[in-house]
Amino acid sequence: MTIRPVTRRAALLGASALGALALPAPAARAGTAADAGTGAGAKPKSTTALGSYRAAYHFTIPDNWKNDPQRPIWIDGAYAYYTLYNADYITGAEGTAWRLATSTDLVRHSDQGVALPKDTTAAGDAWSGSAVVDEENTAGFGAGAVIALVTMEPDAAADSQAQYLWYSTDSGRTFRPYGTRPVLANPGVKDFRDPKIVRDTDRDRWVMALAERDKIGLYTSGDLTSWTYRSGFVRDGYGTLECPDLFRIKAADGTSHWVLAASANGSARGLPATYAYWTGDFDGETFTADADAPQWLDHGPDWYAGVTCEKRAADGTVDPAARYAFAWTNNWEYPHNTPTLIADGFNGTDSITREITLQRAGDGTYFLASRPTPALDAYVTRTQRLGDVTVDGAKTLDHTGTAYEIRGELRWTPGSTENVGLQLRKAPGGTRHVDVGVYVAGGYAYVNRGGTLYPGGTRETHTPVDASAGKVALRILVDRTTVEVFVGDGRYVHTHQAFGLPGDDRVALYASGGPAVFGDLEIREYGLG
Repeated sequence: MTIRPVTRRAALLGASALGALALPAPAARAGTAADAGTGAGAKPKSTTALGSYRAAYHFTIPDNWKNDPQRPIWIDGAYAYYTLYNADYITGAEGTAWRLATSTDLVRHSDQGVALPKDTTAAGDAWSGSAVVDEENTAGFGAGAVIALVTMEPDAAADSQAQYLWYSTDSGRTFRPYGTRPVLANPGVKDFRDPKIVRDTDRDRWVMALAERDKIGLYTSGDLTSWTYRSGFVRDGYGTLECPDLFRIKAADGTSHWVLAASANGSARGLPATYAYWTGDFDGETFTADADAPQWLDHGPDWYAGVTCEKRAADGTVDPAARYAFAWTNNWEYPHNTPTLIADGFNGTDSITREITLQRAGDGTYFLASRPTPALDAYVTRTQRLGDVTVDGAKTLDHTGTAYEIRGELRWTPGSTENVGLQLRKAPGGTRHVDVGVYVAGGYAYVNRGGTLYPGGTRETHTPVDASAGKVALRILVDRTTVEVFVGDGRYVHTHQAFGLPGDDRVALYASGGPAVFGDLEIREYGLG
């Protein structure tokens, strides 16, 4: 996808990012009582009175701007992760390149600089696409060459979005263009972008999923340079189906399934604007969905342009029953509204990497379940085990911090307890906080960022909870600009940007309508050292 027009703000602290982040009144919700390892490279220290807003354990770009992640690929015992990067963002200039970071676990990354530059050919800058390792030399650049298919747009005034091939013979560190013509030209449509390439091992050929407005086009090729259109998967009412994804995964019950997905906008229907996915079958040419409507991998406002990749062991072995997934933690409604611009000179943070598996629900349907990557365990700096904590009203915990995970089981009395949850990034005086919990009377889990600084858009998101069960497990990951909430079995996740002020580092528990128990409560602090 293209980077939207970037307008430079004249006065960063006043008219730009934080100017758009006036502290809102708490939402009226029913029942509511830097180190090289942090991201893509070494991070400059903050020089403002705000202190640093750079994430402590999430990927961040070293400077300027990032948006779409590109699916990581496995090369020489590590993941090669490319992201769209604009080195000229602060000056107001547009256009993106592919910047590379490498990682063995998709938590700690090492920056490798720009691998695929912008504006070096007549086609202009580089948008989203995907890279593959051509082990069998199908494209003719050598066995093991890295081939990237990238959307470029030579003429923004015309229908010129097309797919161009770039290749690398140095393990994906640098790329060269394959001529000046696209390998898949535009057929005369406005939206024609974001190629996602996968290997169809059953038929010994490549498959491309392509964003074409309300359609995901499916193409095949034997050599990555000549492509044949096979079919289109059409779903209207979700905006442009951007950044498509296609993969096969083995479910927990041992059956094998295909998943087709895209970043979509369901807000007109009261649905998320994140990663929509369909489970089903792919016969090499056509994808047949199990259901017409999509499911969503995240129900918050800030999980866009998501990618998934193979889960590999240290020796490179692929786990057929799991994948890794992460996304750009932002939203095109308010992409420039972040205090990291003023405090740290960058705009671009990713979600935590999660592990996804395919599970079968009680009604026989299949869904993707998420959990934070187990690799996070290696970065725990301190653990505080609180056991079972009973609350009737409110209770402030003896903990302060801005980079941690809270895990535990919320337990309530059905028919009595109305609302139970946690206040995170709470100000010392209590006036600012993010609320996470279960509104038992309404039967839903929620995240509400309306009581603190946030970039705009949605204040509160909901996902269903069985209130009669009397309990649900929560895992809540808090970092300096994000809150990610994994509910129950991981079918539902909420990712929000939220910007507490310096010193907003308290945690409080609350319950209304009767006591509630926060069972086996544990706080794990994270740092990449």
